[in-house]
Amino acid sequence: MSKDTFICLDIEASGLGPRSYPIEIAWADSGSDEHDTFLINPNEVEQWNDWDEKAQSIHNIPRESLVSGLSVREACSRLNARLAGCTVICDALEFDYFWMRRLFDAARMNPAFKLAGLDAVLRPEQLIYYRIVAKAEVRKHRALDDAYALMASMKQCLSHT
Repeated sequence: MSKDTFICLDIEASGLGPRSYPIEIAWADSGSDEHDTFLINPNEVEQWNDWDEKAQSIHNIPRESLVSGLSVREACSRLNARLAGCTVICDALEFDYFWMRRLFDAARMNPAFKLAGLDAVLRPEQLIYYRIVAKAEVRKHRALDDAYALMASMKQCLSHT
């Protein structure tokens, strides 16, 4: 992965608990500025009924609006079509991996890309700097806005020696 180009991904979810699931996914490519964002309709997955009102108050995505989202299969196919063979960076690997796994398991598909944490790109001293930069950010907690915020913070850290 080039120091100057990378793909950042963010996921908004129904909550933070073990029964939570992804409701919005976005990614942005720093090299081409190509991006994608979409909602996911949880209604077709029987086990996806956990909803945390506190999480909703953070991301401001009402459950009712998710019915217009993609099916889990459409979401996985769309991600695989564009991200196949890529390593995609996220800033909360443990959570994002969990939600991505929930999505692909529900669709009975496998991801054609790999998720990686910030440590795959940033050196230890840059990770420290990232924590400072990220703490100063005001995140909107919508997936595309947060993917772009992650990208901007990473660019700043990568230029920091």
